[in-house]
Amino acid sequence: MTNSRAALRYAKATLEMAQDQKLANAIEKDMHLIVDTISGSDALKDVLASPILEGAAKEKALTHIFKGVHKISTDLFGLLRQKNRLPMLNEVAKSYIKLNEELKGESIAVITTAVPISATLEKKVLQTIQKISNKKITLQNQINPDIIGGFILRIGDLQYNSSISNKLNNLKREFTNSI
Repeated sequence: MTNSRAALRYAKATLEMAQDQKLANAIEKDMHLIVDTISGSDALKDVLASPILEGAAKEKALTHIFKGVHKISTDLFGLLRQKNRLPMLNEVAKSYIKLNEELKGESIAVITTAVPISATLEKKVLQTIQKISNKKITLQNQINPDIIGGFILRIGDLQYNSSISNKLNNLKREFTNSI
């Protein structure tokens, strides 16, 4: 929990700096690039988490990998290096994206299903969510066969769990408590 609070603080500071220079959306693109790159590379995750590599070497690698990003983003690398927080770069980038989207009145909804949802159903779900939240919503579909059926919808900190596995667990709990 401490890392996520720290990541949020770094993200807020970066967002304030980006807003001052009117680059918040451009920096958000950098943060998307950072998240996508780190998420897609186990080697980069290992480099950032390595206690053997010095922070300066990690920062140099990040600066090389992310050559085209804005100065604010590269300054973030340096700040995280100075504070020995480079391993949390991915979390900081995710927090930045979330904060900037909230400022723009946007949000990401994640719907978890056992199988991929159709485009028609995705459109209906998106319309319903947008009516409720009064925000521009981007819908992401995650697949998890363990939920058996139904869905789990998460928007920010709110979650609605209508999965069959959840209903079965609730029944199991009721039976166990009644014995």
